Amino acid sequence: MRPQILFPLFAAIESLHGIGPKIARLIERLAGPKALDLLWHLPSGVIDRRRVVTLREAQPGGIVTLTLRIDGHIWGSSTRAPHRVRASDPTGTIDLVFFHAQAKWLETTFPIGQTRIVSGRIEQYQGSLQMPHPDRVGTLQEREAIAVVEPIYPLTAGLQPRTLAKVIADAVARAPELPEWQDPAWLQRRGWPSWQDALRRAHAPGDAADLLPVAPARQRLAYDELLANQLALALFRRSTRQRPGRPTKGDGSLREKVESALPFALTNAQRLALTEIYADMAAPNRMLRLLQGDVGSGKTVVALLAMLAAVEDGRQAALLAPTEILARQHRETLAALLQPVGLEPGLLTGRDKGKVRKETLAGLADGSIRIAVGTHALFQESVEFADLAVAVIDEQHRFGVHQRLQLSAKGEGVDVLVMTATPIPRTLQLTAYGDMEVSKLTEKPPGRTPVDTRAVSAERIDEVVAGIGRHLASGGKAYWVCPLVEESETSDLAAATDRFDDLRRMFGEKVGLVHGKMKAAEKDAVMAGFAEGGIDLLIATTVIEVGVNVPAATVMVIEHAERFGLAQLHQLRGRVGRGDAASRCILLYSPPLSETSRQRLATIRETEDGFRIAEEDLRLRGAGEVLGTRQSGLPEFRVADIDSQGDLLAVAKDDVALILNKDPELEGPRGQALRTLLYLFEHDSSAKYLRAG
Repeated sequence: MRPQILFPLFAAIESLHGIGPKIARLIERLAGPKALDLLWHLPSGVIDRRRVVTLREAQPGGIVTLTLRIDGHIWGSSTRAPHRVRASDPTGTIDLVFFHAQAKWLETTFPIGQTRIVSGRIEQYQGSLQMPHPDRVGTLQEREAIAVVEPIYPLTAGLQPRTLAKVIADAVARAPELPEWQDPAWLQRRGWPSWQDALRRAHAPGDAADLLPVAPARQRLAYDELLANQLALALFRRSTRQRPGRPTKGDGSLREKVESALPFALTNAQRLALTEIYADMAAPNRMLRLLQGDVGSGKTVVALLAMLAAVEDGRQAALLAPTEILARQHRETLAALLQPVGLEPGLLTGRDKGKVRKETLAGLADGSIRIAVGTHALFQESVEFADLAVAVIDEQHRFGVHQRLQLSAKGEGVDVLVMTATPIPRTLQLTAYGDMEVSKLTEKPPGRTPVDTRAVSAERIDEVVAGIGRHLASGGKAYWVCPLVEESETSDLAAATDRFDDLRRMFGEKVGLVHGKMKAAEKDAVMAGFAEGGIDLLIATTVIEVGVNVPAATVMVIEHAERFGLAQLHQLRGRVGRGDAASRCILLYSPPLSETSRQRLATIRETEDGFRIAEEDLRLRGAGEVLGTRQSGLPEFRVADIDSQGDLLAVAKDDVALILNKDPELEGPRGQALRTLLYLFEHDSSAKYLRAG
């Protein structure tokens, strides 16, 4: 289905001029396997060779272009000694220095008595000017080709800059004239060039300003990529919603009993979210909704009531968690909430074997397990549901789109509700979750106490340890979080195992350790000891960042707090303040602090508003780091820079809505051009949702 006009761009790197297998492998490692990939490998710098000067004007350390007469050759006394080409202009002399160069090439390139244009970096050596290995050498006739602004591309080991530049130039030359997919008035208003002109300008910057995200050529290409992203998401979302669903309404009998037994009233935000979810479930099309709620905002209760609507209709529901610890905790939480209606949730994890697993699989298949909780194990082919109506996916940023589709494929017309406790800035929400409707929980249930957050220098760690001792002696529980599992030769960060050894010697058996390298059974045993008794001080890595619920724990110490992102600090702090007792979070930092670290710690102390924290985290760290691009399923843009061009994303989303409203199947002239755009940015899978034409 890919348009034939794009075929040359999808050819292998080896099809480009003068590229053999070895160079092709290096370029593929750097940019990708196709000519198209080189179009998006944009320059990261420039070298301005337009400064043609005399030797008197040349300053050591700078790159200059000189017009020189070749005066002679000074051959090295050994193979290790450099060869010097003595050259001059009316204002002075210079040596062009070469190591390991062939004599014949030197004599041919620099014939005595002739004039050459030479460009490179000037140095001073023993009081004289020299230029080691000039970058460019040519005759007077080649002066214009040498005295230019030269793009500098990101490289990989073994690949020469000139080789890469030539290959990219060949790829850019292959770029065809394409029908315009952007609105002409929009292009004129922004002062943007056509696609092909933008591509050429981006690869031939006139100066350093042309490398900036605000440069017209860069903005044009970035907007093309963002428009393709939003169009692909919109088509995927439309396709998902057009698939027939099965209306789920329920009679409210189970929900009424569970809600009336809650020890608190639902917040207005929870009620609004439930209204939106129930409306989606009752509709004939499938639900695809993101439930975004801060730490402690009550997402689990909302998810349970949504699942009970399915159970009231005689069908099943499933809740997927990213870790076994979180899955078991969800199961216990749901079991307690479901007591008034006598329902027992099932549990399926990768650790379940033998008879237990067999019984769980049978219960899912015959429908006797009405609500299932599990990890990735729920995806497995051997897992069958009698009639799955709704799938709830917790901590969505740990799963990709394909995984949520796998679970929703376990039934007919399954509704999907995904949840995250990581408040997502609007920019990231558009890129990662643009295919979903969004509900937000912006209130916390009554009874949650604010956490007293303080930043303390690591120089006062003895005082902090003494305070922890007093807290434990009074019957309290505490967390102590370290950034590493074990000591590293390349890092001076605190290691959880070392801190555990230190504090275990001081406080004895009441100190426990949990980290990601432990076996699941070991982690579960330690977490159970911390929740139920025996362990009062839990030393941990960020494995406890999400979902751990021990209301009795009221102190959180985060060591090397300056090394964590804001969202992560907020998640960790959310492990305390979960009951009605006063709670404290101590941010241990190692001075001196960078300005970014100082702002980060100031923000976390000032507010517990996760949405404000998320926006500030995006500002300080950038989109790629906020959730962790690979873990979050965030698209990795080739041209667009979300940190500085994020404002274009919302414009692209609105543009797509207008486009699809006027031309739903992209069959008009602009629509056909937009189909080409989808393939240009390799959204082939979304293009298939359009009618052929």
